Amino acid sequence: MRRVVKLSVIVPFYNVQTYAPDTLRSLRANAREDFEFILVDDCSTDGTADILRRAEDEIPGVVVRRHKQNGGLATARNTGLDAARGEYLAFLDGDDWLAPGFYAELLARTEELGCDFVRTDHVQVEHRNRTVHRVPHGRRGEVMDPRDAILPAERSTPVDYPYAWAGLYHRRLLERGLLHFTDGLRTAEDRPWIWRLHREADSFAVLGLLGIFYRRGVASSLTQIGDVRQLDFIRSFDQVIRETAEDRDAEVLLPKAVRTYCAIISHHMSSIERFEPAVARTLKSMSGAALKRMPQQVLDDALDSMDVQRATLLRRLRRRPVATGAKEVTAA
Repeated sequence: MRRVVKLSVIVPFYNVQTYAPDTLRSLRANAREDFEFILVDDCSTDGTADILRRAEDEIPGVVVRRHKQNGGLATARNTGLDAARGEYLAFLDGDDWLAPGFYAELLARTEELGCDFVRTDHVQVEHRNRTVHRVPHGRRGEVMDPRDAILPAERSTPVDYPYAWAGLYHRRLLERGLLHFTDGLRTAEDRPWIWRLHREADSFAVLGLLGIFYRRGVASSLTQIGDVRQLDFIRSFDQVIRETAEDRDAEVLLPKAVRTYCAIISHHMSSIERFEPAVARTLKSMSGAALKRMPQQVLDDALDSMDVQRATLLRRLRRRPVATGAKEVTAA
């Protein structure tokens, strides 16, 4: 008989041989006979694959899946979702780690609430510094309609806290098609995902439970690399805008989606010097085109509500002529 799996934890790995041992030790400290850990090797080229092979023998419940070619975080998570058998599902990144017994506590609290998904706080680790980051939602331990937590547009809300690993998700969401990510997205893959969850799931809650340690500032992380893969945030937010525009509450939700998209464009433009020159030019061009694609009245209202510096930058970008015949930088 196949054992009953209560929780499936999906952990993508790509060239993280320095950090994978910490991640795996924390999984061992969370192991339970009804838990499975699906480790997805996204075609690593360092020693990560060997570390995962050993984990199959050393950690109860480990299942390893290997990609023949690198597909990125979204695709790796989808591989894990397709293999998962658990009643509940969770995510972890291959360079992060957990407090001992965290998943058992998270699962127990989630089952008490009986909702579709929960979101949790986390600890951000950058070198020796540790900072607690809270879900931007004041009501803790209370089951709510996730749609009601999207707004207001001018403040941070749970859709601005997109981390897939900061939560637990019931299998019924997977069966409804709400847990898969957009294949091939190399960054900002959580953004359309969290918006879809909040628009379409029936219930959620926020728990003030700490136990996830998110490693920030890793040299190999895409957030630290200024290459073309970073520009996938435009595809990601285009999807957010497109799907929100089709929602029954589009008129009230679009201002939030547009304002967030503008804030992310402004963020990337403010640190444009970290990009390779060709990528920086493409960032300007693609950002200008993205601004032109947005619902223009909604965009005007969003810009009017922003500080002068950001609004001026974005209006200047929107006025840029769309290049014709120019080569566009694309991901390999």
